[in-house]
Amino acid sequence: MRFLPTIALCTAAALPAAAQEAPNQLVTVITSENAQTQLMGMVLTMQSVRAGAQAHMLLCGPAGDLALKAAPEAATTAQPPMGMSPQGLMQKIMETGAKVEVCALYLPGKGADTTVLLDGITVAAPSAMAALLMSKDARVLSF
Repeated sequence: MRFLPTIALCTAAALPAAAQEAPNQLVTVITSENAQTQLMGMVLTMQSVRAGAQAHMLLCGPAGDLALKAAPEAATTAQPPMGMSPQGLMQKIMETGAKVEVCALYLPGKGADTTVLLDGITVAAPSAMAALLMSKDARVLSF
């Protein structure tokens, strides 16, 4: 019984240090063409931003369509329960300062250039994205 207060004190003292060492970068990689999966990726990214994370999003394959000015209906259709679309929530995440990029293969694969992308969305440089993914300060979510 005497050691319990000591354990509690040591644990409480260690918490702030552990919190300071937690990654503050969140990299969300979305590849799914499923609108519900895309939206859940956006929801968790937004919640992480609200908890203090700096977000960076990479859209690849079918999910790259979220970045298009002329996005498919699935990307812009509101979903329950909050009436938000994957593209709409992505744009709200961008308003927080998050960086959103399409993978380097997306536009060439579509035979398009950056003029088809929403304002503020760019093409990821593979070397920079790899460095971010490997950073000890980053957590990666993949959808």
